[in-house]
Amino acid sequence: MKKRPTILLVLCTTLVFSQSAVTADFDFELQNKGSFSSWYSFGSDQYEVSADSIQRYNGNYSAALSYNGTNYDYKAIGYTLPQNYAGKTITVSAYVKTENVKNGYAGIWIRIDPNIAIDNMSNSGIKGTTDWKKYELTLELSPENTTQIALGGLLVGSGKMWIDQLRVSIDGVDVTQAKVFQKQKFPADYDQSLDSGSNIQSIPTDEITLARLEKLGLLWGFLKYYHPNCAAGNYQMDYELLRILPKVLQAHDLAEFNTCLSNWVRSFGTIETSKKTKLRDSQIKIQTDFSWFTSSDFSPELIALLQQIESAKRPQKHYYVDFYPEVRNPQFTNEKAYDEMLYPDAGFRLVSLFRYWNMIEYFFPYKYAIDENWRSVLKAFLPKFLNAKNETEYTIAVLQLITQIQDTHATLLNKSEVLNTYFGSRYAVAKVTFAEKQAVVADFHNRELGAKSGLKRGDVITKINEKSIETLVNERLPVTPASNLPTKLRDIATNLLRTNETKMRLEFLRKGKLESIEVSTFSPTEIDIYGRRREIDSCFKWIDTDIAYLNNGSLKRAYVPKIWEEIRKSKAIIIDARNYPNDFPLEVLSRYFLPKKIAFARFTNTSLQQPGTFIFTKPMFTGIRNRNYYKGKVIVLVNEQTQSSAEFHAMAYQAHPNALIVGTTTAAADGNVSNLVLPGGIYSSFTGIGVYYPDGPETQRIGIVPDIEVKQTALGIEQERDEILEKALEIFTNK
Repeated sequence: MKKRPTILLVLCTTLVFSQSAVTADFDFELQNKGSFSSWYSFGSDQYEVSADSIQRYNGNYSAALSYNGTNYDYKAIGYTLPQNYAGKTITVSAYVKTENVKNGYAGIWIRIDPNIAIDNMSNSGIKGTTDWKKYELTLELSPENTTQIALGGLLVGSGKMWIDQLRVSIDGVDVTQAKVFQKQKFPADYDQSLDSGSNIQSIPTDEITLARLEKLGLLWGFLKYYHPNCAAGNYQMDYELLRILPKVLQAHDLAEFNTCLSNWVRSFGTIETSKKTKLRDSQIKIQTDFSWFTSSDFSPELIALLQQIESAKRPQKHYYVDFYPEVRNPQFTNEKAYDEMLYPDAGFRLVSLFRYWNMIEYFFPYKYAIDENWRSVLKAFLPKFLNAKNETEYTIAVLQLITQIQDTHATLLNKSEVLNTYFGSRYAVAKVTFAEKQAVVADFHNRELGAKSGLKRGDVITKINEKSIETLVNERLPVTPASNLPTKLRDIATNLLRTNETKMRLEFLRKGKLESIEVSTFSPTEIDIYGRRREIDSCFKWIDTDIAYLNNGSLKRAYVPKIWEEIRKSKAIIIDARNYPNDFPLEVLSRYFLPKKIAFARFTNTSLQQPGTFIFTKPMFTGIRNRNYYKGKVIVLVNEQTQSSAEFHAMAYQAHPNALIVGTTTAAADGNVSNLVLPGGIYSSFTGIGVYYPDGPETQRIGIVPDIEVKQTALGIEQERDEILEKALEIFTNK
């Protein structure tokens, strides 16, 4: 399930592995004025990194990070492991001490690139004043796909922290003794002839050329994922595309075009055919569509070649794609990022479009739910990519393409500088949400500055810099990826009050009266735009003597047995799932909730033998046989903030005999995330497995549909009321 963006998402992506062994001073003994051997620091200059000989856990020194500024931000120290390691897990531990940490947290962090895994204790950070204590993080390794592993210590907000005796282990073995991963080399790895560019600066966008390019894109993706010799890593497919491209463009007529493609297909070598595994109709959710073989004006010779490849015997391991164990969402391997090409040439922009389009074509489980015909999208985006004049236009074209698949998990994971220039790098102090189809001031990033701004909670903004909210929403919809409109509006709301100017003029309604005001704008660090000061509610409290409240965002599996003796006495439990879980408590909670083992979900995934054909897995179960299961009412609160893992949890809680879902439709992206990279160093993601109820109903684009719909109102926002929670209480009171 998708994790929320974190401040360490793209901080260390430019570092590379060296060939030396681990040289880091993990005990922080080898230091010179706070500069520790092989360590680096990054973040705000409002913090100091130093060596401390007084506050130390072991040895003569510890590393200290302290805040000395006026605008809360963060500071981190880091070390990049010099090698990749063979193993299943990596564990980082350290002793940490804190003093008066507020408006954020302290902790350790670890990141596996490219965007494979990260944990920076954002949901479990250390706050306040604490004595030395050991903290530990463990992440799953993916050696074949890892480009680097970085780790360190982090201070967000104010206060001071000390870190000492850091240790790293691979499957329990100290990193200095761990086995280094030696990646197998394939012929494709040795093809570096076009690493620095294709030398194709422009490609025509006339009707004939676009039609040819569309067919080339279909054929290239099919060969990449279906031809056994491409799957075996014998060819660098980006470069094979760029080599055939000039010949395709120079073909004089359809016959020459077909001959060119037929010769190209044969150049990938002979194949061995095999019989397909016959699937029952009840197993299949999506069947790969190869009707384009015969509808693309291909010659009979070329069609026969393609049909032969479709029936080919493919290897068990694929050079360009693998699947995560157990869950089996796609893991795209050996894809070059071409990070140095901030604005790729026309040839590599075509590679980018074809790469993304075919990843979705063969590995997106919800392609059938896209509003636009996916093949029409390929044709429509050819001129967008080919005519992009600079890095910004190229990045926005990619963002528009991502938006087309209508998946809340699909987004740009980096390119923040480009997006800040496009959307605006400065923010008004007000937080906006959409209620009753209106943009309503819901809160402030900084309460003190909010009071001075002239705006109040409940103000309905009608215009921003003379543009109506409707106009602004329509402008933002094509560049706001999400599964449904409520979630698009959720994300648009966070970008509405952005600009590159220091002032912004707003028109708004207050108590029915239209007013106008000019407000100041601020940098993200000036007003805490990322909400680092917000404290997470306790995971458990009593609303009254009969109703227990659980915050699903902060509830941990380890807590459940400890608090259940109290909870079981309640007559109703309200589970607030309007957040993102920092653990996976449903497994434990369901043992107490449910009378027996109950099926609550079913998945779909594809395979290397028939990419694009998605079949149903066996149902997913939760709960155990329990005569003393909880017999009170279970009310689950949801809204557009309920996304991915939160939606999956809601499905499990829904299995309770007395469960009710209350609120609004969720974010409708309920499945594990797969990451991908495109030329220009663009990182993105999408939902990698299909998630359904056991009897087949959809969750993608639909979400977890409430039994009782309750929408927040502008008046409720003004009065600081939680109308969804109020409805849940009313349901119990009027039972």
